[in-house]
Amino acid sequence: MSLPRKLMIDGEQTVATTRTHVKVLFLPFLILLVVCVAAGFLVAQIGDKSDNVVGWVIIAIAAVLILWGSFLPFLTWYLWTYTLTNKRIVEQKGILTRTGRVIPLSRVNDVAFEKNLNDRILGCGTLIIHDASEQAGLELKDIPKIEAFHRTVTNLVFEKHDTTKNDESV
Repeated sequence: MSLPRKLMIDGEQTVATTRTHVKVLFLPFLILLVVCVAAGFLVAQIGDKSDNVVGWVIIAIAAVLILWGSFLPFLTWYLWTYTLTNKRIVEQKGILTRTGRVIPLSRVNDVAFEKNLNDRILGCGTLIIHDASEQAGLELKDIPKIEAFHRTVTNLVFEKHDTTKNDESV
């Protein structure tokens, strides 16, 4: 899911779009697996021993647990995107209410990344972008292939600052 064309400014092109690493879906997947196995086991054990109401109650409870424990985290993961263009960085998130944060590359002062041991094993990390505003830096958590994304952002920031300096000197 890339940045919609209607949100782009003149001359802007998408360089990269990413979302958090798939590792954030491990727990929701585990919840899905456990709830399905437990519900299937309970419904099979009840079988013909009682009326069907108990079986439907178990299925309804399992459906609610799957919705809250697996489907909503997946939807949140799917709809939370980071888009890097040749002019800015855009973070978009939210299911019903979409929110976002935009940082123009010309205002970026510092680009850093952090990787703990788990991130190093999985090849992801947190990108920290500080700009020339009073707000705290933007933390892009669990970005896959963090080194490549960091390099791309840094190169675009250097290019943007070089063209800004060239424009000011004219």
